[in-house]
Amino acid sequence: MSEFQFPSSIRSRPIYGKFEARAGKDCLMIADAEGAEAILNMVQKSDDSQEMMANTHIIFIPKHTEETYVDKLKALGARQFYLGVSYEASVPRLMHILTNAHMGLQVYLAGTEGVMGQAQREAIEAGIPHVAIQMEHRGSVARRMQCVHCKGITEDVITDPFICSHCGLNLFVRDHYSRRLAAFQGVRVDAEDHGNVPDQVELYK
Repeated sequence: MSEFQFPSSIRSRPIYGKFEARAGKDCLMIADAEGAEAILNMVQKSDDSQEMMANTHIIFIPKHTEETYVDKLKALGARQFYLGVSYEASVPRLMHILTNAHMGLQVYLAGTEGVMGQAQREAIEAGIPHVAIQMEHRGSVARRMQCVHCKGITEDVITDPFICSHCGLNLFVRDHYSRRLAAFQGVRVDAEDHGNVPDQVELYK
C-alpha cells in the first residue's frame, strides 16, 4: 500500500494531506515513485480534467519498478511531461518553470518526503505562496537526514539510529524538520557514552 498515516509529532514535522483540484492558470505536478498514484487519482476525480491537463506541466521521477506509471501519466495528456532520472537532474527544468511562472500557479507535490521537501523549498524561494502548494505523501517513509555535527545530508534513511554517510557518527533520527534544508535532523546517539549505541530498528516499527 502506498499510503501511510504518520503518527502525531512535534510542530515542525510536515503534515501531508490529500490533493484537491484547484482552479489556476497553470499547474505544476511533481512526483516520484508511487507519488504518481496521487496525481492519477486527483485527475480522474476532477470535473474537468481536460482543461486542467491543458495547463499542466508534469515532472515525474520514477524509481525501480515505478516506470509502470510513466505511460499512465503520459496518457493524462498534460501540456508538458518531463521524465527525470533523479530529482537533481530535474532541478534545472523545475527552476525554469518556477522562474517563468505566472500568478495563480498551483503546485502539487507527491511521493517521498525527500523529493517533496526539496521541491517545496524551491517553490517557496521562487515566490510561490505556501497556500498554493499541496503535498500528498505516497510510498517510502525513508527520510532525508542532516547530521547536525558535520552538516552532511544522508538520503533514504530507514533505520534509527543510522550512520552518517559523511562523518560516520551514529545518529538518532529526530522529528525536527528544517524547511530551509528540506531535511530532518540527526544527533549523535552516543554523545555522552561513546560506543553505547542501541540496536537499529526500522522506522515506524
